Amino acid sequence: MLSRTRLLLLALATALVGALLVPAAGSAHAPDADPRRSTERAASRAPERTAQSVLREMSLPQRVGQLFMVGTPAGEVDRTTRAQIGRLHVGNVMLTGRSHGGVRPPARVSRAMRAEVGPRATDGVRLLVATDQEGGQVRVLQGPGFSDIPSALVQGTWEPRRLRGAAEVWGRQLRRAGVNLDLAPVVDTVPSRRAAKHNPPIGRYDRQFGYTTKVVARHGVAFLRGLADSGVVPTVKHFPGLGRVRANTDTRTGVTDHVTTRHDAYLAPFRAAIEAGAPVVMMSTAYYERLDPENPAAFSPFVIDTMLRGDLGFEGVVISDDLARARQVAAFTPAGRALRFIGAGGDLLLSVDPEPVPAMYAAVLRRARMNEAFRGKVDAAALRVLRLKQSRGLL
Repeated sequence: MLSRTRLLLLALATALVGALLVPAAGSAHAPDADPRRSTERAASRAPERTAQSVLREMSLPQRVGQLFMVGTPAGEVDRTTRAQIGRLHVGNVMLTGRSHGGVRPPARVSRAMRAEVGPRATDGVRLLVATDQEGGQVRVLQGPGFSDIPSALVQGTWEPRRLRGAAEVWGRQLRRAGVNLDLAPVVDTVPSRRAAKHNPPIGRYDRQFGYTTKVVARHGVAFLRGLADSGVVPTVKHFPGLGRVRANTDTRTGVTDHVTTRHDAYLAPFRAAIEAGAPVVMMSTAYYERLDPENPAAFSPFVIDTMLRGDLGFEGVVISDDLARARQVAAFTPAGRALRFIGAGGDLLLSVDPEPVPAMYAAVLRRARMNEAFRGKVDAAALRVLRLKQSRGLL
């Protein structure tokens, strides 16, 4: 017969073992525990998606889709553009035109576009949503919630610290409207007030920060840093400069710069912006007689690869100016525009109109399937776009 002491010890041990085996109420192992908690914990332990890992996951059609930014009116959803996110895997959109209704209309458009993102469309990668918010006459988004931004020429009279702070405020306003990329600042330099009168794309609209490369560089960097402070991606434009042409590439053909050289002093603001960390550079579609007289800059391997990436050391995303409606590129078929831009080393093709995008997309996809070297360019371009998105938490 067991002693009373041994019986008490045995009972105590049995109770202790039972307590260890029975899950505590509300624990992850309890029968009534929320299974979503264990799923969330597993997800938190999953490897973080990187640009390289996402590129490997994506199909070739999805990779090609990341190379397009397609326009939609800022105040209303373009159904064609929205459908192209799913059908053509388009990975980026731009709010275009003019919206005077304040923050709500563009925010509604942005939400509608972002809602199309999914595993089949973009492998879950979210959109870059862009607009054109420079100041002065170039302000897509206006009304309640948006500042009355002065022209760049006025901004250029401010102290750089003041401009940086103002640009941060303007960027936060864009964020509230669902915009995460601004096609600004302009760092083209117009030589003088007199020259501005004969420079339709920049000088006529006071889009330059000033008439010297020093002023333009200093204020362009302040503007881009302010946008970056707000979490909005800045875009430096229009490489290698539109400050000395005498016609507008949007409305004229044969627009040519006759003076810019490979190591031109007027490239200084672009160099300063790149050294300050500019993540995106927009290409001009003008011809440059002393650089590559045969190709618009956006279609020129010499201008993109040798000058921008080589001489200036730019490693970010190269975006085109509009390749849909611009008269300057009207002589090229939509397919030809897309193939020339990507073939020259471009990354993100901007088409403010969705109408030519199917032909552009099909041409790039077809060439990538048939030509290994071109497929390498597509992969490199998609990786640069994905790296930008990774830096902004969009993967």
